[in-house]
Amino acid sequence: MSARADNAGTEVVLYTTGWCPFCIRAKHLLDQRGIAYTEHRVDLQPALRDEMESRAAGRTSVPQVFIGDTHVGGCDELHALDTRGGLDALAANRTP
Repeated sequence: MSARADNAGTEVVLYTTGWCPFCIRAKHLLDQRGIAYTEHRVDLQPALRDEMESRAAGRTSVPQVFIGDTHVGGCDELHALDTRGGLDALAANRTP
């Protein structure tokens, strides 16, 4: 588990593995935006995979991104949210 740059807002949680290029892209985007996040490595803590699947309505791929109670989805959905201008707003708990 690792946290990045401190931001006041909604908790951002990523379920990842160490070798997943989409996980790396998702973390890079959040780092670029200065959005703090907590990373749960399901490859290092397999019990977290069950937690991820439960929170993500059965989705098993990584990354799975959550901002507060909102399940954003994977890397593509995170980037799409950013493109629409909603990432910063959601992470700061504001309406885009």
